Order: sequence, then C-alpha cells, then structure tokens
Amino acid sequence: MDRIRIRGGNALNGTIPISGAKNAALPLMIASLLTDDTLTLENVPHLADVEQLIRILGNHGVDYTVSGKRLATQATSGRTIHFTARTIVDTTAPYELVSKMRASFWVIGPLLARCHKARVSLPGGCAIGTRPVDLFIDGLKVLGATIDIDAGYIVAEAKGGLVGNRYTFPKVSVGATHVLMMAASLAKGQTVIENAAREPEVADLAACLNAMGAKISGAGTSTITIDGVTALSGARHRVLPDRIETGTYAMAVAMTGGDVTLEGTHSDLLQTALTALGDAGAEITDTPNGLRVVRNGNGIRPVDVVTDPFPGFPTDLQAQFMALMTRSDGVSHITETIFENRFMHVQELARLGAKISLSGQMARVEGVPRLVGAPVMATDLRASVSLVIAGLVAEGETVVNRVYHLDRGFERLEEKLGACGAEVERISG
Repeated sequence: MDRIRIRGGNALNGTIPISGAKNAALPLMIASLLTDDTLTLENVPHLADVEQLIRILGNHGVDYTVSGKRLATQATSGRTIHFTARTIVDTTAPYELVSKMRASFWVIGPLLARCHKARVSLPGGCAIGTRPVDLFIDGLKVLGATIDIDAGYIVAEAKGGLVGNRYTFPKVSVGATHVLMMAASLAKGQTVIENAAREPEVADLAACLNAMGAKISGAGTSTITIDGVTALSGARHRVLPDRIETGTYAMAVAMTGGDVTLEGTHSDLLQTALTALGDAGAEITDTPNGLRVVRNGNGIRPVDVVTDPFPGFPTDLQAQFMALMTRSDGVSHITETIFENRFMHVQELARLGAKISLSGQMARVEGVPRLVGAPVMATDLRASVSLVIAGLVAEGETVVNRVYHLDRGFERLEEKLGACGAEVERISG
C-alpha cells in the first residue's frame, strides 16, 4: 500500500496547475445517462473516483473513449473523455459498485428520467436520514416517482415519466440538488427547486445540461427553475477548476511561506475561505493566469471559522484549515456544521504535536511553535491532505499511510508540491 514521505521545512515557490473539479466531474459524467448522443467532457482529472465512476457507468451501458492522454511533459493536464449512453442496458446500480463511491447513487435521477425506472442500492453504511438520502427520495416522489425500499435497494418507478412540480429542500444538499435538476430536465412541465444548493458545481452542471438542450435558470441561487424537455442531445463542456484543490494548495503556501501561482483558477470559486486565509496572514491576488498566494516570514494569525454551505466556508477545507491553525500565534476555533464525525484528523495531527481539544462540533486549536514529524494514518480524503500540509512544516520526517484516500481527490499531489520545492515522495508497496 502506497505511502507519502515528507521532510518538512521548505517554503513553496513556483506554479501549481489546478485540476478539473472532482465534485463537478462526477455529476457531469452521470449526466451522460440522460442522452443517447455523446457527451464530451474536457479537463477531467486523473482520479480514482473518476475511474470508479467510469466502471459504474459502464454497468449501465455507457461507452467511453479518451483523447489527449497524458504525456510525460503534461502529467497534470486533464483528459477529454467522450461518454455515449446509446442504450441503457441495466437500470440496476448494484451494492458492490455503489458501496465504493457514494456519488454513484446519483444515477437514480437520470435513470428515472430516461428509462422511467431505477433500482439503486442504498450507499454503503448509510441509513435513511443520515447524510440525507431521504432528500433524494422525497424530491423524486414530488416529481411523481413511486419509491419502495427492498433488501437495501431503492426501487423507483415513474410510469409515463416524471412530472414537474415544486419542491423545497428542508436542508441544503448538493447531491440531491444535482439529482433533482437532472431528473427534472426530462420531466413534463416545470419544476421549481427551492432552498437549492448554490455551489459552483451546481451551476456548472446546469451549464452543461443547458448545452445539451435543457432549460434551466437560477442555478447558483437558492431557487432553480427547470422547464422539462422531451429529449437532450450531446454537448461539449469543460469541467470547472477544483476549488477544494485551490484552497488546499493556498493553505499549504500559507503554512510554509513562499510565493505560488495557482494556475487556471480564480477567487470567485472560494471567496470565504480565501478571506479566512487573508485574515491568517496570506496575501492572495487574482492574476491573468490564476491566483497568486504569498506569505512572508511573519507568523500565522489565529482565525475562527464555521463551515457552511456555499458561499460559506467549505466543509471540505475544514481539515486543511485546522492543520494551518496548529501553527498560529494564538487560539482559533473551528466549528463543523455540515457533517458529524468530521474531526477524525485531530488525533493524527496530535501525533505531530498539535494541541487540539474537541467540544461537540467545535475544535479549539492552540497554535504551537513547532510540529515534529511522525508516522500518521489518513482516515478520509480531506483529512489525509491536512496531514500533508502539517508535514510540510514538521521537523524531520512525516510518513502518511493509506494515501489511497488522497488519490480519490488530488491529482498528482506529490509532483505538484515537489515542483515548488517540497521534499515529498511516494513510497510504493
């Protein structure tokens, strides 16, 4: 099993190209199920989750071809992938596939819209009401689907097709907003989604669907209106830059000091987190090529943050910001409001010398003058990269184990950091 070894102490200087967003690419790939024409997606990142979803879509009959395969001189360039769902051969998404990646549950919307039926496993380890699958079900019911649960599967049917309606989410859900928007694109009549997620990835999916012939307005606001059409066509769409990768590398620069241009991204994707970084002492400016992040030798100031749906501070940057705050000149407080049990990185940061105490969903982080390298264990995608950020300044050697979590969401991380002066290497086996 691969590990990443880091020797801390080097400032980051140079350029880091930002990949296409995983959280945008996955729903865009699933949207290929809505048409029998070819959907071409540019700037698709090289990630384990993307490869897994390609296998899942293949189970439903989606063919794919890849152009612009990686060259030795373009290790971080995104791919262009052509997806064609000429015929849906299976409307069942089995447990052995869905259990490996939660986002694969989202196929339920396009399958219902196009085939009027779907049998999709509940996501692995998830009960109704937790990381709310119930929002998906309730929304699809409002569009006319009949839904039963049978032996761990959601069995959904919409005889005659889905019908537009008005639905208000009781809680903001990015995934459920994606699913309802895709399903409503082929529903009869108009659908209005209220309290919709406002994330840039939602607007990106809407832009792609509109290019395919959908009629969607309001994406990126809390009210989305969809006028259903009878069929969608193929299209070509470029995946937007990854705002979580952008924020992660910006925090790495803030942690180590230095001067890095994050190429191919922009501040509008991540304003709240960038404001917090500015408050902590980093200087962030838009440039023609992307974002420039600079921190001189001054200390890191403590900053309190609360995670919230977009445009608030992203929960997917909470662990990384906590790593940064371990070296602040004071005490900061980080409150997690989106997911329970998302402080699993705390005990691993403590192995490096961090002083963090928990009280419910709030972490109190007391900055320390030094961290010391140690073996640590990645527990999930975002927690794992927080350990890398801490390792970049820890004295001596830090070894991050179970880095397959990193490979799910960060493309060529060690190469990107290494090109800017970090001593980071992957150890295979």
